[in-house]
Amino acid sequence: MTAATHSSGSPADADTADAVLLGLDPEQREVATTLRGPVCVLAGAGTGKTRAITHRIAYGVRSGLLMPASVLAVTFTNRAAGEMRGRLRTLGAGGVQARTFHSAALRQLQYFWPRAVGGELPRLLERKIQFVAEAGARCRIRLDRNELRDVTGEIEWAKVTQTVPADYPAAALKAGREAPRDLAEIAQIYGTYEQLKRDRGMIDFEDVLLLTVGVLQDRHDIAEQIRAQYQHFVVDEYQDVSPLQQRLLELWLGDRDSLCVVGDASQTIYSFTGATPDHLLDFRTRYPQATVVKLVRDYRSTPQVVHLANGLLGQARGRAAEHRLELVSQREPGPDPVYAEYPDEPAEAEGVAGRVRDLIAAGVPAGEIAVLYRINAQSEVYEQALADAGVPYQLRGAERFFERAEVQKAVLALRGSARSGGSDDPLLQDVVELPSQVRAVLSSTGWTTEPPTGSGAVRDQWESLAALVRLAEDFARSRPGVTLADLVVELDERRAAQHAPTVQGVTLASLHAAKGLEWDAVFLVGLTDGMMPITYAKTDEQVEEERRLLYVGVTRARHHLTLSWALSRAPGGRASRRPSRFLNGLRPGSAALGSRPGGPEAGAARKRGRRGPALCRVCGRTLTEAGEIKLMRCEDCPSDMDEGLYERLRDWRAGQSKLQGMPAYCVFTDKTLMAIAEAAPGEAGQLSMISGVGGRKLERYGADVLAICAGQEPAGADPDDA
Repeated sequence: MTAATHSSGSPADADTADAVLLGLDPEQREVATTLRGPVCVLAGAGTGKTRAITHRIAYGVRSGLLMPASVLAVTFTNRAAGEMRGRLRTLGAGGVQARTFHSAALRQLQYFWPRAVGGELPRLLERKIQFVAEAGARCRIRLDRNELRDVTGEIEWAKVTQTVPADYPAAALKAGREAPRDLAEIAQIYGTYEQLKRDRGMIDFEDVLLLTVGVLQDRHDIAEQIRAQYQHFVVDEYQDVSPLQQRLLELWLGDRDSLCVVGDASQTIYSFTGATPDHLLDFRTRYPQATVVKLVRDYRSTPQVVHLANGLLGQARGRAAEHRLELVSQREPGPDPVYAEYPDEPAEAEGVAGRVRDLIAAGVPAGEIAVLYRINAQSEVYEQALADAGVPYQLRGAERFFERAEVQKAVLALRGSARSGGSDDPLLQDVVELPSQVRAVLSSTGWTTEPPTGSGAVRDQWESLAALVRLAEDFARSRPGVTLADLVVELDERRAAQHAPTVQGVTLASLHAAKGLEWDAVFLVGLTDGMMPITYAKTDEQVEEERRLLYVGVTRARHHLTLSWALSRAPGGRASRRPSRFLNGLRPGSAALGSRPGGPEAGAARKRGRRGPALCRVCGRTLTEAGEIKLMRCEDCPSDMDEGLYERLRDWRAGQSKLQGMPAYCVFTDKTLMAIAEAAPGEAGQLSMISGVGGRKLERYGADVLAICAGQEPAGADPDDA
């Protein structure tokens, strides 16, 4: 398991600005060298976005255009921030701050609180669920375990959307929230929860952002001091920002525009937390002069995986779908995705465990395999199946790595040996290299060169220690000459940032928890209607977010991808389940919703599929947006459209719309009419090649459209209407 990265490594000796640019593709290079003004990077899955933005920062630092201390790079997870810091350090830009929104805000709040408010900053409440339970009890509202978790989520959503308890019912109703309890009850619990925190002098993570925003809004002197410190901002995963995070970013920026944002609307999967892609999609509206760069070269996945991912988004609807990116794989071909149907869930789990075991036997490391599911409750049957098959696994999202008892004990032992310098430690006599020293010290805490047999707690503990050994090996490889004391400092920094090393073992994780990661082999399980999309996804937008969630799952796979489902829950149960509707038209033997196998649309789709990526007929760049693909040119490229022909086509369409009693766009969309006016087709074959002119529309309107293009009156037209 690794964080998503470009397949090519960073230049280890990037001691000049030009050296930082080595190995970047043309689009990544454009990102790296565009250091002025607002920049929006639309980056598809696996296209090397982290590589592009870290090289951008490093290039700016190396060329002297950016001072390291003046740059703040923000992202959404501690792991991503740690990954970014490591890359920047390697590229010679170690002085740049790379933090999560919460980490950056907390640092500023701790520094300015005595001056802005006075006294010490209230203590941080890291886990709010106990306070929510107590608030419910005080309101005489009993919450079961699931309700407790969901009510906590509602409180978090309310706070990041800056909704106070009294306004929660109306706001939740307007947003279409699927609340676990009566809205008034949740508002009452929310208000009591806030009072509990105040009474005990505590704040939660959302308060950190709210209070920082409040300080910056009220104290212009403090805001100006922060703006003097940070003059250039980079925001990763910009499609996931909440209104509160966006407000904080605006206060950091002030009236400046030295901002680079990176995101992909097709990977927006956290709307339930208040995240919205609108800030990404509206970036060009807010900054008309912005440079927009699209990264579509996929370095992670094989063409077969990318083809499936593109197919999933090809069926998407809504605003995010209008801005989807058509990925182009840069890897050699691999195996086709495997679709597997099972009679029941235990059979599916056993089948997946068997395939996992086969992959490991074929040489795929266990740590490069993942089983991903929609909800955490699905994990138990796979835990059992993998244990029965003798396959090691780890649950992502379980206890934090540095809070595990065996890890704390190991770090304590390493710290003790580092203090002695090895002189008084019999374990380190005649041991020189750092990895060997670490192995020697950890042998006293239970680590062995060979893993224990079976699974369970003993194996989990061994995997934790083995992760520390691998971390020492990687650390020594990247920084020759480091000592045990240096490693202890690195571990302390990682603990503070919760940047844990990788534990070897098959990863079991929810699709949400898998965001930002990648594996050689991915199993997407439980793909039935009712689970994917989840049964409580009622609105069109909720269903589309479920589709995006599956897209994220598909794009986690580098080489092997298996998609499976079970027809019933238990052995002997009625086979009433159906494969996910998102797979219609993609899995063998299925047809897309609303299409006829073998019909004209299917034939056109097959023809389009053979053509490969659409290229702009003006500048030759890969087209990624649906409207541009229809026009076969970039929106910004010059048009050679016949304006008179376009107006005649619009007039004809208006007549057809009135005659048939349907909206004008049902005849042809504006983009299709523009494409026709630009191409001015002279015969049916040319007209049929234009996107939006399917078989039925060609048969129904083709003669009229060709007549208009030829400067003639369409057959049957009323001269008085011409």
